[in-house]
Amino acid sequence: MEQIVVLTEKAVEQVKQMMKESGEENAYFRVGVYGGGCSGLSYAMGFDHNKREDDYEFDQDGLRILIDKDSVLVLKGTTIDYEQGAMGGGFTIHNPNAIASCGCGSSFRTATHAGTPEEC
Repeated sequence: MEQIVVLTEKAVEQVKQMMKESGEENAYFRVGVYGGGCSGLSYAMGFDHNKREDDYEFDQDGLRILIDKDSVLVLKGTTIDYEQGAMGGGFTIHNPNAIASCGCGSSFRTATHAGTPEEC
């Protein structure tokens, strides 16, 4: 299976730094989506020590990444970057499957996955 999500070099460096600072160097970096938000789907990223049987796993520059089976189709082709600005830094997500997103940009929907929209 091809790589579903690509992290930029800056994103990989930031995740590794966050893992080091929180003592999670041996964890996986889990990326996924869940129902919710104004547009129906929201992104989830975090550290995880448990790989599930149906997880998709890949390695990028020494960072072990997990994506749950249900998120694979929604995230296919997604790029995660990390940008530092005057107001601080943050991850940006470019998902070519998203056809609509909310004003704050934290939730989205795709042509095939509407999720569970909530009021803003």
